[in-house]
Amino acid sequence: MSAGLFGLLDDVATLAKLAAASMDDIGAAAGKATTKAAGVVIDDTAVTPQYVHGIAAHRELPIIKKIAIGSLRNKLLIILPVALLLSEFLPGLLAPILMLGGTYLAFEGAEKVWERISHHDDHVGDLPTPDPADTAPDEAAVVRSAVRTDLILSAEIMVIALDSVAHEAFWVRAAILVVVALIITVGVYGLVGVLVKMDDVGLALAERGRGAVSRFGAALVRAMPKVLAAIAVIGTVAMLWVGGHILIAQSSEIGWHAPYDALHHLEHAVHHHVDVAVLGPALAWLSATVVSAVVGLAVGAVVVLAMHLLPRNRRSASH
Repeated sequence: MSAGLFGLLDDVATLAKLAAASMDDIGAAAGKATTKAAGVVIDDTAVTPQYVHGIAAHRELPIIKKIAIGSLRNKLLIILPVALLLSEFLPGLLAPILMLGGTYLAFEGAEKVWERISHHDDHVGDLPTPDPADTAPDEAAVVRSAVRTDLILSAEIMVIALDSVAHEAFWVRAAILVVVALIITVGVYGLVGVLVKMDDVGLALAERGRGAVSRFGAALVRAMPKVLAAIAVIGTVAMLWVGGHILIAQSSEIGWHAPYDALHHLEHAVHHHVDVAVLGPALAWLSATVVSAVVGLAVGAVVVLAMHLLPRNRRSASH
């Protein structure tokens, strides 16, 4: 009897070890998948604070919470089932879908560059100042708009993550993507919440603190607009880099190997010629990133040009 009990306990311990090992594997794979999607995650983090611009300070965190819930719903209830079914039954569609997403990211990045170059906002200060009561954002509309944008970015994140674990079994893939969805949603919107409230924290320290604490608070208030502006620039670069890299990598998946092979050879050449343990890989990554961003900018510029010309062509045709 006791021998049977000890045998059962030994089996339970073995199963527990296997389960723990499986969880470790899922966690490690989720970490790698999250890293692969890091560029889009940066973009997501850079985009979201714009949606609470002009919102009353006490409503910022509740709105971010609603957007985060919508983002998690997008990932778990819409994107995850569709992505898993495609990967299981129509895996050949993943590469074209990724390329469409990469083109969209390149377009978004190039459009932001175009807006900065063309100075569309130069004359905003010449306009009459509206009554704040008349321009208060509709919170429900803000959340809906943010969740729609998040759907595109989240789809790209999840498909990139799925592509990195495509060799795993179906349920392992599902578990990894659930973990990725949770990590990214909590990470992105947690960071966004911190960013949008840092100026309030700085203001409170400046008003209530003394000496060095008060000066630190004032410095924080002055720094946050620059920090948010820097994040916006990083987000634009990330869109171009990620979009370009997706287009290069996935073109190889559909049979056009030249762009990816050229990028791979460039990385190898830089790494080989810079004989320094850390500097070589860093410069190899940087060179590939710059090339990917240039490709993203070029593709995005073509789409921006087409989008700006098409409305004119339609108007001229109607006349």
